[in-house]
Amino acid sequence: MSMKKIFILFVFCCTASLASAQNDKPFSGYFINKEYDVYLKFNFYKNDIIIPGQEVFGAMPGYFGDNRDGRKWLITNAKITNKKEAKIDIIDDYGSEDLTGTITILNDSSIVLTQEEGSTLKIARNRKWIKIPKKLEFKR
Repeated sequence: MSMKKIFILFVFCCTASLASAQNDKPFSGYFINKEYDVYLKFNFYKNDIIIPGQEVFGAMPGYFGDNRDGRKWLITNAKITNKKEAKIDIIDDYGSEDLTGTITILNDSSIVLTQEEGSTLKIARNRKWIKIPKKLEFKR
């Protein structure tokens, strides 16, 4: 077997192992929604996410952030209920609004955040509050 074939086989094996590694921890990662320019960052296995600029809160399961505004919604509690779903509790960074929701895994690169009870997620745009839809899809 030539060196070129061995190298290609090695690269293929490495790529395959990385792809399968994503399946091992579906409730961990960074996911974005381009339409609203928002993101979710979480790790429900270790609950070790530190929120930038808000380190005073300590390690948490994750947060919902906005690329145009510094405010965050903190995921204070997360419970994985099955292979495809986790229940979460979220509060705003002032602690004045809270809600419960579900994160559902669609596939290796997509999730859906569903807001269930409580307040509605909001983001600031042009000095106005915009409500985030009750169901919003995110991509890895």
